Amino acid sequence: MKTDVLIDGDFYLRCHKKLRAKHHTPELAAKDVLTLALAHMDDKACERESELYRILVYDAPPLGKRAHLPVSRKAVNFKDTEIYKFRSEFHRHLKRTRKVALRLGRLRDGARWIMRPDTTKALLSGKKSLEKLSDDDFSYDIQQKGVDIRMGLDVASLAYKRLVTRIVLVTGDSDFVPAAKLARREGIEIVLDPMWAKVHEYLYEHIDGLRSVIDEKTGKFICEQKKKSTKHKKG
Repeated sequence: MKTDVLIDGDFYLRCHKKLRAKHHTPELAAKDVLTLALAHMDDKACERESELYRILVYDAPPLGKRAHLPVSRKAVNFKDTEIYKFRSEFHRHLKRTRKVALRLGRLRDGARWIMRPDTTKALLSGKKSLEKLSDDDFSYDIQQKGVDIRMGLDVASLAYKRLVTRIVLVTGDSDFVPAAKLARREGIEIVLDPMWAKVHEYLYEHIDGLRSVIDEKTGKFICEQKKKSTKHKKG
């Protein structure tokens, strides 16, 4: 049985930072993409042995423009930010990782700063005044475009061409549902890995299984824990 693993890059990095805090560097995050995919090949729910076909990671290039902060009006170059450097290095390492194909969409630049939701609530409740606002109370308006459609097209292509018999989706977005329904009608098994993110109840009817391969408490992959357990038994 051949399995393809499709990963929402932005979602993956947010969950990876939370679950694998000690390993959250660009290089190790890219390495963990392969580890995660291989961990899904070892699934007792599958009656047949699974073989990794390919890993597809969907993301967008980081924003590299110049702007002025909303309160202090200081100039900022996004290329100098940690977010830009991390995402660029993550992409660079992914391109050199075996079995991985990077699918890049684009960023929609809203050209504006948006007040953070918690700041808005604090203002409305009177816990914060306008005079106390700082640059940290705002985030720059950017949005990934073309990522979901690329993932959907790849799912459809894999299904119609019969390239795989199982697809693992690493995402927390419900936009995958139409593509998943199409693939299931073509006989493809769909497994969702939400990396312990909350999943809406209605999604269960559109997938064949739900499985996260990173231990939520220890932050270790299931395959890592098995290796450790085996060593103890041999000793």
